[in-house]
Amino acid sequence: MADLFQLESGITEPASPSGLFTDGSSNYSTGDLRRKYDFGSRVSELAIAQDPFFRFVSKVSKRPTDDPEFKFTERRPSFHKRYVYVAAHGDGSTVSGAGTATTTDINGSDDAQGDTVSLKVGCDYSNLGNRSNIVGQTTDYIVGGSNTAPQFLVPGLMLKVPVSDSSGGSIKDYMVVRVNAVDDNSADSDYKDIDCTVIRGTTAGYFYMGVPSTMDSTSDTVDGEVDREPYRCYIVGSSHEQGSGYPETWKDQPFSTSEGRTQIWKTSMAMDNTTRATVLKYEPNEWARIWREKLIEHKWDIEQSLLFGTQYKDSSNGQWYTQGAADFVLNYGNLFDLTIASKTQDDFLDDMSNFLDPRYNNANASLFFVSTAVYNWLHKLSGYFSNNLEVSPNFRADMSLTAKKKVFGVDIAVISTPYGDMNVVRNVHLDNSHIKILACNMKYCKYRPLVGNGLNRDTAIYVGVQTLENSGIDRRVDLIQTEAGMEWQMPEAHAIWK
Repeated sequence: MADLFQLESGITEPASPSGLFTDGSSNYSTGDLRRKYDFGSRVSELAIAQDPFFRFVSKVSKRPTDDPEFKFTERRPSFHKRYVYVAAHGDGSTVSGAGTATTTDINGSDDAQGDTVSLKVGCDYSNLGNRSNIVGQTTDYIVGGSNTAPQFLVPGLMLKVPVSDSSGGSIKDYMVVRVNAVDDNSADSDYKDIDCTVIRGTTAGYFYMGVPSTMDSTSDTVDGEVDREPYRCYIVGSSHEQGSGYPETWKDQPFSTSEGRTQIWKTSMAMDNTTRATVLKYEPNEWARIWREKLIEHKWDIEQSLLFGTQYKDSSNGQWYTQGAADFVLNYGNLFDLTIASKTQDDFLDDMSNFLDPRYNNANASLFFVSTAVYNWLHKLSGYFSNNLEVSPNFRADMSLTAKKKVFGVDIAVISTPYGDMNVVRNVHLDNSHIKILACNMKYCKYRPLVGNGLNRDTAIYVGVQTLENSGIDRRVDLIQTEAGMEWQMPEAHAIWK
């Protein structure tokens, strides 16, 4: 019985067929041979939140493609983009002025009801696809730029025109004018000249003309819809005389196209058959254990690619790369700054108002993937009031944590804001980047596996893929392979805070 409870440095095993132990002794320890040490079958495993972005796009935004180089069409409505900027004005049917971003004196004879005025007007978006400038990006469309002429102006429409009481002053009033005639500007076909009748006069003495500096040059950065709103002259209906016929009409071109590519991911596993047949402690089947790890590794790699990859076709070897979320949004989507140490709740809500402006991004189906630091920061913002400043049941905070839920196994924190609920997901893949928040509108991104001719190239395991020259080796080689790509639409519907 002494040997039964004998404790040694560890469970010893013979070092050779002769029966010698590693310490040189030849006596078997009965205790070491028979004691179980209560290992049991319990093994603790570290569970990691792995790939929330890939999880969501593959579950809710999957759309197969039958071509590895696929194209798609975007459509943007125009009804809310029927506005112009005044570049110059004149009496009657004569337009004068250089069309610069300055205020211009309203002539004394054209500011009262029934008077006539002529305006030179332009737009800041493309009439080919109704594409607009994106917040945080360099300006693509300036007033008077290529393909920005307002197409919607027809006789009978009424315009609301902002006016000021001093040169360079702020808006004090507005005029309403009825469009009588529309012509191309003689000097620049991307402007229109309109002859108008004043319907609502004003005592203010200056047109609020031009556009802010963010619209004057393609090298400037767009600040947001709010900054441009004061300069815009919107359509406010139409008016026609009794007994008149049908008015002139117009047609927009709301479609634009883009393209995407698929990418091939591969993860392989090889093991000789002797090792496969060996039964081990804890998990007897080492082949099965490693394959589980390889599947997770494969998904992890896809997540990294779908976040940080860039669309590219290498003509030298035929390799294709799909578009990652970060690269797409950084190049084309909304960009905001977020310095945790100084960003206030008010600043963040200003960003949200620009991002979720219904005239700009009218679909609120966004998931906010955030780094760990921002995940903590948002919870501190949303929890501060209820934890520290609640003074009555009627007290209200602009941001508050309202729910926690699981969707497809991913933890989501729901934070209520004046602009709707934020569905916030912590994504540890963002911790090793400069991106603090990645807001993706799931309606406008698609995960596109290659499927065609009865062949599905979505994630699959291919068993026994040894090459011909190695087919005689006593081993098994399996392959995990995925061929898929990302489709990104509507850059104004996605945003990054960095």
